[in-house]
Amino acid sequence: MWVASVHIHHAELRVGLAIAAEASDLANRVGDPHVLSRFHLVLGFGHLYLGDLAVARLHLEEGLALYVPERDRAKAARYGYDSCMAHHSWLGFVLWYQGLPDQALHHEEKAVAAARAASHPLSEAWALSYAAFVHHLRGEVTRCLERAQATLALATQQMLPHFTAQALAPFGWALVKGGQAEEGLARLRSAIDRDHAMAQRVRRLRSLSLLAEACLETVRIEEGLSAAREGLAETEETKVRFYEAELNRLEGELLLAVGEPDQEQAEASFRKAITIARRQSAHSWELRAATSLARLFVRQGKSEEARGVLAPVHSWFTEGFDTPDLKGAKALLDQLA
Repeated sequence: MWVASVHIHHAELRVGLAIAAEASDLANRVGDPHVLSRFHLVLGFGHLYLGDLAVARLHLEEGLALYVPERDRAKAARYGYDSCMAHHSWLGFVLWYQGLPDQALHHEEKAVAAARAASHPLSEAWALSYAAFVHHLRGEVTRCLERAQATLALATQQMLPHFTAQALAPFGWALVKGGQAEEGLARLRSAIDRDHAMAQRVRRLRSLSLLAEACLETVRIEEGLSAAREGLAETEETKVRFYEAELNRLEGELLLAVGEPDQEQAEASFRKAITIARRQSAHSWELRAATSLARLFVRQGKSEEARGVLAPVHSWFTEGFDTPDLKGAKALLDQLA
């Protein structure tokens, strides 16, 4: 389990997934549901990184179903983390990508509750840091900042450097969004440096995406483009594709923010982001990319094309209408109507 996990987090996905699949078959034959649950977890986040969201969700839901609190809660200290917490944490990510932002938040709250029920500080730091990322994805700046600060405080108290590093990216993003640009950008750059030092190639991809978004917010266009393109190059090298659509979208937005906007290349980036998101059934990424492309079409006076791009994606959603992404898309559609 640990060997598979290390390979996956170092962006050696196929190797890690092969080890996890073989070991899960062995755990199934031995008949240990708790160990099998943990291998479902590894297979779940490994497939998420590949962009195989449906497969990831299946493994995570199967692993969570194997957890029995009375039997397994006390095993957190032995195995390093509470399995229930971990499955809920990862399901939060998968469900947000799949276009279910309210269900995603529900799972993150369940993860925090499970960690506290297990009285396991490392599990709590894990759950809080993942909740911060989901609040980031939902565009909730204050809640992201609160969860990131709570992670940093707990990780410092318990001497958990992995989670200190993990919380820095959403913490920095929230600071930038809250108007503290210099401090926030410094935290984001520090997160990327720590990811590199810890050989956390997968996490570094996510940090680069947050930095690109923060640079767009603060009109640091060259640094933002550099971060987005570094992330895209890393994506091609590693085949870790869970931020591929968003990195392409951010590249397009940054290209529109330069002194002489490159609308043709920006459109190509948005269309590529939409194609990738559709292939992964990542409806939340698709909504963002479709909104970006629709705004470009409005800028060009192509109102019908804008509505044709955005309306079908927006109509898919059944929840999360209070989040900035969906409110922004709805406002644009109302304008077009």
